[in-house]
Amino acid sequence: TIAKYAFKVNEFMVGFFKKLNIDLIDFKIEFGRTSDGQIILADEISPDTCRFWDSTTHEKLDKDRFRRDLGNVEEAYQEIMKRLMGE
Repeated sequence: TIAKYAFKVNEFMVGFFKKLNIDLIDFKIEFGRTSDGQIILADEISPDTCRFWDSTTHEKLDKDRFRRDLGNVEEAYQEIMKRLMGE
């Protein structure tokens, strides 16, 4: 079921980002079906679809920086990229 897949995605993502010192607060994903009925994840994983906080400082590293007028939106997105790239 889709709920089962969503829980698996959640479990993977929480663990993945934890290793990068990032708390995954919540996220949005979309599923689709192929023409033969197979369920697929059909969405991006980004600071636009997830809420990421630094695990130590709890600094917001996502779209909330823009929505709440916190500034440094580009820097926050770059920080996510640096951590993903292992820099």
